[in-house]
Amino acid sequence: MAGEFDASAYGRSIADIYDTTTDALPTDSAVDRLHDLADGGPVLEFGIGTGRLALPLAARGLAVAGIDGSAEMVLVLRTKAGGDRVPVTLGDFATTRVEGEFALVVLAVNTIFALPSQEAQVSCFRNAAAHLRPGGRFVVEAWVPDLGAFRNGSALRLLSLGEDAVVAEAARLSAADQMMYTTRIRMTDAGLRLLPANHRYAWPAELDLMARLAGMEREHRWSDWTGAAFTDDSRAHVSVYRI
Repeated sequence: MAGEFDASAYGRSIADIYDTTTDALPTDSAVDRLHDLADGGPVLEFGIGTGRLALPLAARGLAVAGIDGSAEMVLVLRTKAGGDRVPVTLGDFATTRVEGEFALVVLAVNTIFALPSQEAQVSCFRNAAAHLRPGGRFVVEAWVPDLGAFRNGSALRLLSLGEDAVVAEAARLSAADQMMYTTRIRMTDAGLRLLPANHRYAWPAELDLMARLAGMEREHRWSDWTGAAFTDDSRAHVSVYRI
């Protein structure tokens, strides 16, 4: 991928409307599952963003901290109830270290694929392991690559259709580099927004190997946050790795 990776780019482009894009996400079931996995211990979220998961976890009594590349996303977090009490370090979560040991490190909503290379993703797994106390867990939520959705290396799909907004996504595939160059198009009565979000995708087995390189082993793999079985038909996964 041309140019130096900018961990803050995505947040700059979407921070002001990010919360409007997360309504369909399974936040309640994710928080329930993460609360159980933390077992009362402290939580560190890579890509904490505007606090969709962190704030309800903190409201349940867990100590929560975060790392995020975007000052704009963190500013939105700070405006929310309890957001001023969650410590956040600005930086690339593949390499940035914070003080303390954690029972749980979380990387949700495909954010592992925001890292631009296999090397950066391996570094992220190692960084997660370095923050975990003995027996701690690293949880990754990601989609399963579906190359069949592309025709002649490109794809255009409708993501949502409502009375107030229509969201579509255009994508170009570079299979040799395992890259999807994507731009979401959000259309409302206020106008049109282009939201670029490129992905260096990886299959679940590749993520398992990254975990092993970081000294972790897979403990669970589910198709979603409810714990449903991961099968041949699963289009996403929640994977739990333990140190």
